[in-house]
Amino acid sequence: MSAHHIQPITEILEHLAVDPDKGLAEAEITERRKQYGKNSLRDQKHVSFWSILIRQFTGLIVYLLAGAAALSFYFGDLTEGGAIVVVLIINAAIGFTSEFRAIRSMEALRKLSSVQAKVKRDGQFNIVAAQDIVPGDIVLCEAGDIIPADVRLIECTNLQADESTLTGESVPTDKTIEIPTNADEDLPLGDRTNMMFKGTAITRGDGLGICVATGMTTELGHIAALTEMADAEASPLEKRLDTLAGQLIWATLALTIFIAVIGIYVGKDMVMMLKTGIALAIAAVPEGLPIVATVALARGMWRMARRNALIKNLSAVETLGATTIIMTDKTGTLTENKMTAVALRTSETTIDLSASPPAVPLLPNSPEELAIRVAVLCNDAILPAPNSTDKRIGDPMELALLEAARHVGVEQTDQQNAYYEVHKEAFSAQTRMMATFHRQKDDPDTLFVAVKGAPEPVIENSTYFLGPDGPCDMDAKARQNWAGFNDEMTQKGLRVLALAMKNTRSPDDAPYQDLTLIALIALLDPPRKDVPAAMQACHTAGVRVIMVTGDHIGTARNIAEQVGLCDTNAAALEGKMLQAIDLTDQTERDRILATPVFARVSPEAKLDLVALHQKAGAIVAMTGDGVNDAPALKKADIGIAMGKRGTDVAREAADMVLRDDAFPSIVMAMHQGRVIFANIRTFVLYLMSCNLSEILVIGLAVLSGLPLPLLPLQILYLNLVTDVFPAFALGIGEGDRHVMERPPRNPKSPVLTKQDWARIFFYGALITVGTLGAFSMALYVYDLGDQEALSVSFLTLATGQLLHVFNMRAASSGWISNDVTRNRFVWIALAICVVLIGLTIYIPAFSRLLMIAPPSATGWLLVLGGSLVPLVLGQVAKIFTKPIDQSVSS
Repeated sequence: MSAHHIQPITEILEHLAVDPDKGLAEAEITERRKQYGKNSLRDQKHVSFWSILIRQFTGLIVYLLAGAAALSFYFGDLTEGGAIVVVLIINAAIGFTSEFRAIRSMEALRKLSSVQAKVKRDGQFNIVAAQDIVPGDIVLCEAGDIIPADVRLIECTNLQADESTLTGESVPTDKTIEIPTNADEDLPLGDRTNMMFKGTAITRGDGLGICVATGMTTELGHIAALTEMADAEASPLEKRLDTLAGQLIWATLALTIFIAVIGIYVGKDMVMMLKTGIALAIAAVPEGLPIVATVALARGMWRMARRNALIKNLSAVETLGATTIIMTDKTGTLTENKMTAVALRTSETTIDLSASPPAVPLLPNSPEELAIRVAVLCNDAILPAPNSTDKRIGDPMELALLEAARHVGVEQTDQQNAYYEVHKEAFSAQTRMMATFHRQKDDPDTLFVAVKGAPEPVIENSTYFLGPDGPCDMDAKARQNWAGFNDEMTQKGLRVLALAMKNTRSPDDAPYQDLTLIALIALLDPPRKDVPAAMQACHTAGVRVIMVTGDHIGTARNIAEQVGLCDTNAAALEGKMLQAIDLTDQTERDRILATPVFARVSPEAKLDLVALHQKAGAIVAMTGDGVNDAPALKKADIGIAMGKRGTDVAREAADMVLRDDAFPSIVMAMHQGRVIFANIRTFVLYLMSCNLSEILVIGLAVLSGLPLPLLPLQILYLNLVTDVFPAFALGIGEGDRHVMERPPRNPKSPVLTKQDWARIFFYGALITVGTLGAFSMALYVYDLGDQEALSVSFLTLATGQLLHVFNMRAASSGWISNDVTRNRFVWIALAICVVLIGLTIYIPAFSRLLMIAPPSATGWLLVLGGSLVPLVLGQVAKIFTKPIDQSVSS
């Protein structure tokens, strides 16, 4: 961006060829509009309805299922192919319904451009649309106006601008026409006091300036470009499921080809073995995985919505559970975004203004009483009555002074009635002070002068200070003491005002001579009361919290210490220092990664910090509410915007929006995210062990020369019935209540660990032994015939898989009362599956389609015995594998 803040105004006027007294001519406007374009932000491509829909049909597992469906249709198995297509459609419908949204960051930014502006053209002021402004236009801004473009000030009177959404600064910035002292090109936006920026608001005063940048060349446009260029990271779950899918593809192809070739080699019908191979491919891939994962995430989304956390992207639900670092803004996130007077420092004591009941002794004409009087009288703000619905009007710091006065029992209207204002010396950026002259009711010949301002000039202009026994001379030692009081407060991150007074006879007297300094009053944007507990919960959960703010470093450190983010010895860095660090040096990178507080940080630096931690292997959640946060919100693994105080830009760039702006809602969301991943891991383990059992049943039967114990359509039916419904139930369980007492899982860990794969093969083998045992006994021991033996095999496998759901309990839980048996959805799923399996036996249409016949009493005994094998042996094995199970669950 151009360094207009350090260029002399004469050079800028000459460069843009404009006379500030006349402005641009209309003919020149047309030419410049051709040269610079409209004063609007670049359009962003909308995410269309169709692109969202198409995205639901992407992913390796979806491709594999589609391939299996195509092969089924090719071999004429319309029922099997149609069933797979139905699975794909159901999954897409759920995902589309839950994710129907588009990122509208640029559209939200354009809302900030939908304003009008006063510009001088051909010597006269006119009101024009903001998009029609061009560089060189002379712009007039007054209190309440939205700045239409980046403007370098030529004139200003008592001008202040609220730049919080752009810089993160919690209070309005005083503006001046002077070039900032020791300014350079990289001066933070909040310190460029001779500039006004597009999208910010004037809170007080008025100013005249020259437009130096429009559209995408403004600071707001620069942030818009960063947001547009910031690549949204794929969620950890998406990466892991893709990795798992890739592994399944190769395993599926190898197993399918091997078993089909062996079957043909031993003399089985080629067409039947090809169909069986397709069925095994279907069995190897858990068709229910995308559906159950989508439903589990959607369920978590709905739970969070009930707790004021709105999730815009399904995968973001799980990402929260993997979060290792939360980068949080300060203003409005950790603090209330509301200035509050917290301390009053007289010559003798420091008084807590936030104490309840009030601790201020308001004796007549005491330093405390006079300080409150000055704070109320020397004030332009209007604080409505306690029960009024009127709006608060005025500067946040002045409103804070009025609230502090009300807290100790002093009302603005009472003071104004007793001390009638006859003259006001408005606040000036040059003097950094303000004064009001008041006629006293009990002494109409004497004017009471109330003065407030920055401590340095007020101390400098004070001849006396007010001690406990009256005025005292302000000698060198006294000045040093008061300067020390000021330094002590500012080092704590407090904003300090000095309060002074004097008596005079005429309103024409110099307002700032021979003052009597009364007290210093400190103000703070206080931390939210619920943040410290949430911060402690993050520490307990092993999640690190880092503050990244545009505010001053002293203020940032103070808030960080108050909320428990870090201790007093923790390091803090300013944006300028961050830019000077050599990121190619590992020691310097480690220093940045270990720093918990960053202040005066630009949008680019926020983006770099997110990327640096991501490169170091962290899963980063970024919170924010301002325009300046949008690029980092989009870049982070999960962006979290504030719903109440957040700008449209921040909300649109984020993955999650907190409707209550409560930091504790993030902790709740992380708890849900961890529960969801544990549920996903559990149902994947369940699905894979069931599917492996089907592969082993077919494969071992082919290798041993047995007849096929399952037909292709029976395999597909099992996958869609006995697999999916119990998996649904496992996926939407309430989870472990103590999940936030453990550190986050390793971000690099896969969905299934080595221990999980071992359990899959173990459980799959148990189900296989029970099924093939029952099938073999039906054929060779009890001679039940091929049809009934096939039915026994099918029913044993189906029942064994249903009972296998109880093996999914946590190892530390009880045999009877555990997280599975307490899950009402498990019992509902089992009931549904029993009904659907019963249909295959006793409804002729189903039994003919699946070639199932009702078993005899002997057949039912075989089914019961075979299906109990995986449950009984699985529960016994948990006694010996408890340490492994506990490590997996954590």
